[in-house]
Amino acid sequence: MTTRTDDEAVELSAWLQKGLSGREAAARLQSDGYNELPSSRGHNLWEIVREVLREPMFLMLLTCGGIYFLMGREHWADAFILLGFVLLIIVITVVQEWRTEHALTALKDLSSPRSLVLRDGQRRRIAGREVVVGDLMWIVEGDRIPADGVVRQALNLSVDESLLTGESLPVRKQSVAGPCERSRPGGEDLPLVFAGTLVTQGQGVVEVVATGLGSELGKIGKSLLELTPEITPLQRETGRLVTIMALVGLTLCVLLVVVYGVTRGNTPAAWQQGVLAGIATAMAILPEEFPVILTIFLAFGAWRIAQKQVLTRRMPAIETLGAATVLCVDKTGTLTQNRMSVRQLWSCQTGTGCDCTLSDLADLPEPFHLLIEYGILAGKQDPFDPMEKALKALGTARLEKTEHLHPDWRMLHEYPLSRHLLALSQVWGSAGGGQRVVAAKGAPEAIADLCHLNPVQMAWMERQVVAMAAQGLRILGVARSLVPEEGELPADQHSLDFEWLGLVGLEDPVQAEVPAAIAECYRAGLRVIMITGDYPGTACNIARQIGLAATERVITGPELTAMDDAALAARIAQVNIFARVVPEQKLRIVNALKANGQIVAMTGDGVNDAPALKAAHIGIAMGGRGTDVAREAADLVLLDDDFASIVRAVRLGRRIYDNIRKAIAYVLAVHVPIIGLAMTPILILDMPLLLLPVHIVFLEMIIDPACSIIFEAEPEEPGIMDRPPRSPQEHLFSLEAVGLSLLQGMVVLGVLWTIFWLGRSWGHSENAVRAGVFTAMVVSNLCLILTNRSWQRTLFAILRVPNPAVVWVMGGVAFFLTLVLSVPFWSELFHFDPMHGSDLVACLVAGIVGILWFEVLKAVRGGKGSGHRSGEAEARLLHS
Repeated sequence: MTTRTDDEAVELSAWLQKGLSGREAAARLQSDGYNELPSSRGHNLWEIVREVLREPMFLMLLTCGGIYFLMGREHWADAFILLGFVLLIIVITVVQEWRTEHALTALKDLSSPRSLVLRDGQRRRIAGREVVVGDLMWIVEGDRIPADGVVRQALNLSVDESLLTGESLPVRKQSVAGPCERSRPGGEDLPLVFAGTLVTQGQGVVEVVATGLGSELGKIGKSLLELTPEITPLQRETGRLVTIMALVGLTLCVLLVVVYGVTRGNTPAAWQQGVLAGIATAMAILPEEFPVILTIFLAFGAWRIAQKQVLTRRMPAIETLGAATVLCVDKTGTLTQNRMSVRQLWSCQTGTGCDCTLSDLADLPEPFHLLIEYGILAGKQDPFDPMEKALKALGTARLEKTEHLHPDWRMLHEYPLSRHLLALSQVWGSAGGGQRVVAAKGAPEAIADLCHLNPVQMAWMERQVVAMAAQGLRILGVARSLVPEEGELPADQHSLDFEWLGLVGLEDPVQAEVPAAIAECYRAGLRVIMITGDYPGTACNIARQIGLAATERVITGPELTAMDDAALAARIAQVNIFARVVPEQKLRIVNALKANGQIVAMTGDGVNDAPALKAAHIGIAMGGRGTDVAREAADLVLLDDDFASIVRAVRLGRRIYDNIRKAIAYVLAVHVPIIGLAMTPILILDMPLLLLPVHIVFLEMIIDPACSIIFEAEPEEPGIMDRPPRSPQEHLFSLEAVGLSLLQGMVVLGVLWTIFWLGRSWGHSENAVRAGVFTAMVVSNLCLILTNRSWQRTLFAILRVPNPAVVWVMGGVAFFLTLVLSVPFWSELFHFDPMHGSDLVACLVAGIVGILWFEVLKAVRGGKGSGHRSGEAEARLLHS
């Protein structure tokens, strides 16, 4: 930290304790706007309409409308009704687009970086977009800086400014007390930091001087951290299918037009009817619902998962969740509460060592005062770390009336924690002068190294560490050193002469939901691996509490270092606990699991976790305590740092994937009778056109809401977490499932053909037959929706499962069908004649009969099982 005058230091210290008031911050936010850059907005109304009109389905509708206009005034009503349907579908599409944009916007807001600022004298973690000029902002290693600012305090602070300068090496930062002139990024030892840059080392306090467009990043005009739609494997697979079917549909359209015109006398009227028939066939074949299904299901799936405290940063993660086979999780803060309290102390001041358990003690015994005193001095005065908070709380409660608290001392120097020595030391000086005091704390083996313990002392310490770790305690070693007032401090803390004081055992309770979540993982075929920097004894104790399997086998960090990749891949199949692991070793664990064919989900929160998060199939960053680097590298962000939220996300991922398959099964089934009814009259000379474009549009008005609303909102199947993960290599739909879907459609088509031939044989008019076939088709469509809500449960069981969207869609369809059949104006537009009551009942029954065989099949295949066995049967049917 740079040197400043006493007056400047006092003024800055007072200011650093207060920050902006909430009222000031709100006023500045109102005047300056949010700390964000212009980003791509959602589509406006006209853009949505333009995109809708570019769709093949709507181009066909407009073509049909134009043909009806050309056919004469008597067909203008058909043209107007088609154009009316175009407007109605545009409205529906706008609503769906708005809902999707709204969901994505909500996710984008959640994904903005978080900032720790001082407001009204209290530290608050707020969204980066709410930072205002004048805020005091804490930055630490791994943070993405949200705004330009002046460094007011710095400790070993280095920042990567490559985003702005192109220079790959981080630059050092210094603090300044007074005014500071703004300059461009780049250069060593400047007191300025810039939005978008990354803290690579140390920590600091920054006064914000520019936000949004006023920042250096804003001047360049780049936007960061945008949540953009991605092309997922599902979208690629269905995109190819849609392209193939569209080409087939257009080819058949041309061929059928030619066949119809030539075989019907080669007259203008025949060619007009042929064009309408060809377009109707193309509309029937074109599966435009597939992209709708994937877009809406994935967008709303991400939104639903966000309601479970898991933010989706990359859409493919939703697909992969259902295939995950291994969850690798950190212990601290994910499996445990990350709220530490001092449980046990062990002091070596008596020569042979003694310990005390604090749970039942009102007063701290004197031999342990020195241990707590130096444990506190080795931490921050205003701690953020849970262990330092626990030590400070114990000292405040138990040492308040003794000479062991030193509010008038000031810190002179800090030796930070490093990967080579897991200990930190702080040098203190008293107001009255005299020798300087050095307090150190860290991993017991690191403190033992600093103190140069002899073999007897090492044996004492190791026995006590093992005993404390067996109780599930986090263990810190504490030491002190006295340094003369004069002279330079050594560059390395290892050069100081330390005295070992003892051990501190801290307890971090297991989160209440974790044991049940672990059990649910095992039922779902998910293996859980715990990774921790704690001792093996501590890790095993926690593993037993949460119900982890194979708690007797552990791999430690040093053992991991000594193994080659082949040995690790062999051992990792039987080991679920990794202890004394540093973040860099997580990448080897991920790669070893992937080498064994596992689908890996990995949690992480630090800068060094980013490679492992990137390498894992599903990277999960901690939203509460995680760094921005970890969040940027991750696919999912755990907003509440709770392991149970991960399991809930897996459950939702499986539900989303299942519902996508159900929706596509329904689409495949319902298109078969539409295609059949559209093509049959063309191939049979004396058969009139049964489905005109207006009829197909009406059916599409049922199919689209069913796909985008009913199946998306369908609750999960029973036992969804009682089946093994799906294989990531399997296709979206199995051959058996495709065959059953097509068979559903063919049976419905057979029923509709039967109605047609019966109507013709009974002497009904062409329009009456068309009305009967269409009514049965609509009823069959609704029945296909119901039966495809589950491929295992029968219709009676399905109807007991609430889905409000079913009621709304079916109620709307029933209303419009009644309108079309009973109101003469609409009947004429649809080319219907009135139906007798008995004919109407027969058509309704026939529509239901078309799905009875599938209900019988479900009863036969699933009748012997219920609960999770029912879910397993459905999984086999859909996923085989």
